Order: sequence, then C-alpha cells, then structure tokens
Amino acid sequence: MRKLILGFYVSLDGKSADGDNGIRDVMMSIDDPEQEKYFVERLWDAGEFIMGRNTWEILAGFWPTSDHPSAKAMNEIPKVVFSRTLKSADEWPETRIAGGDTAEEIAKLKAEPGKALCAVGGTAFMHSLIKLGVVDEYRLWVLPAVTGKGAPLFPELDQAVNLRLVKSTAFPSGILELIYEPAGR
Repeated sequence: MRKLILGFYVSLDGKSADGDNGIRDVMMSIDDPEQEKYFVERLWDAGEFIMGRNTWEILAGFWPTSDHPSAKAMNEIPKVVFSRTLKSADEWPETRIAGGDTAEEIAKLKAEPGKALCAVGGTAFMHSLIKLGVVDEYRLWVLPAVTGKGAPLFPELDQAVNLRLVKSTAFPSGILELIYEPAGR
C-alpha cells in the first residue's frame, strides 16, 4: 500500500504561502543550492502528485514551460487532480482527474502499486486531507521567517493528532525539513 505524503512550505509560525503574507517572497529570496538539490531529489521519490483543481490550474499554467530545476520532475511524474467540475486535464501531461468522493479516491490511489503519493497545493486541499485522516507523513519545510498573518497549514480539528518526528534536516539557509508520521503507525 502506498503512503500519502503531505509536503508543504510554512513559516516558523505555521502559516502557508496562500494569500499575500510574504512567504512566497521569502521562498524566492533564499539562495540555498544544497536545499534546492535535496528538494528536487525528494520530488523524484513521488509516484504521483495529488492536488486540488485550483492548484492544478496554477501549476499547469507554469510547469510545462518552466526551466526551473524542479520542472522535469513536476512534468514527468504523474498527477491526479481532484475536481468534480474539471472536464479535461490535457493542459498538463501526465494528469488524470479524480472526480469522486475524496476519501474513496485516496483509498483507491493508495491501493495501487508504486511509490508514494505526494500532496501539493493550497491549504484548502491540505485541510481536507488532514481532516479525512488519510495523511501518512507530514513533510514540512519550515522557512526562517514569521509572518504573523495568513492561512495556517493545520485546520481546526475535533481532536488532536499525535505525531512522531521521523527525521529532521537543517540547511545552511535556515530552512528545516521536519518529517512526522502519525503516532502509533
């Protein structure tokens, strides 16, 4: 069974890059070749990227023509876009549409053979995955910045989710990669 990895860049105070809180500017201003190389290598660990429609539309408009170091992985690794309204995903090769119930679609994807599913995108999609309890690994890239505003990565939950730290990596720029799994797995 494949695991589902939720990968996300966040500020030190847990805010996402959704909206205009300056996190994207921080991300773009950091020059850390070691972290960038490591990040691209981690992308290739994914068997498929999964995302919501809004993120897919943004990324489909960028990656196919990008020369960014991540572009080859983003374009060649298969993608699944979760949408009940999208009719076609031809704009970005290697994309298929999952239009059913999210939990059922995730269960089907996890049952397929291959490498891990990697969730990318905005906080709304991430919140839905966290609330459904389908995340097997949280891979947080903590940026050396505090915003004081913006969308939090984690939604309000009915009960706490206990996690255990599996790995941590510090990079020269101050970026931290923190990998957590739900406790008890």
